[in-house]
Amino acid sequence: MSQTVDRALSILPLLAEGPADLGQVADRLGVHKSTALRLLRTLHEHGLVYRQSDQRYRLGARLFALAQEAVENLDVREIAHPHLVRLNEQCGHTVHLAVHEEGEVLYIDKVESRYPVRMYSRIGKPVAITVAAVAKLLLADLPETERHTLADKLDYPMYTSRSTPNAPAFLRELEKVRDQGWATDLGGHEESINCVAAPIRGTDGRVVAAMSVSAPNVVVTADELLTLLPLVRRTAAAISGEYSGKTPTKETSS
Repeated sequence: MSQTVDRALSILPLLAEGPADLGQVADRLGVHKSTALRLLRTLHEHGLVYRQSDQRYRLGARLFALAQEAVENLDVREIAHPHLVRLNEQCGHTVHLAVHEEGEVLYIDKVESRYPVRMYSRIGKPVAITVAAVAKLLLADLPETERHTLADKLDYPMYTSRSTPNAPAFLRELEKVRDQGWATDLGGHEESINCVAAPIRGTDGRVVAAMSVSAPNVVVTADELLTLLPLVRRTAAAISGEYSGKTPTKETSS
């Protein structure tokens, strides 16, 4: 990276701390005021910084617009898919990715198990919201008032004897999931299917998606599946890092 670009980019985190005058910017960069002014003018021309009436500089509106546009155009499925495939290759079981949209939790990606017994879940299909591990993670991240409002509106079908029976029980489960940072569905939707899940978080720490590993009892027991939880959480953390921009992707030289 050229020295000029490096210096210009160094101004942005400085102004993120609050408005600064020309002297403060020059001192932080370790350059003459004329150099700092030239850099600030260039950033100002592009809308990345703004000069206030008191002659101090702050971050410009264009920078916020670019950040918002970047977030809106992030495709968590595209980012997550290679990680889901690698996880599937490591454990062999079905891997799902889900998001919360308009009151439903939907599967947006799936990597099939390598075992003969397959799950009937499909991309685009809503999950059983009161029992699914991915749903618990996504709903547990909602503000408390939203969690209570949603819990009161839901039906609680007893798919199995382990299904969530009512709103109070559901809210207790969400609180538990919120505290521990992961979730399970151990026979809550189907007696023979178990699932462990972990959250994918954005730059602000909020849960933007959830991923899970599911397997039938005939392949692995619930206890055996739970041993995969550290691997599932590491995978979710890797996706989170890439999605939020905290973990740069490796570039290959041609």
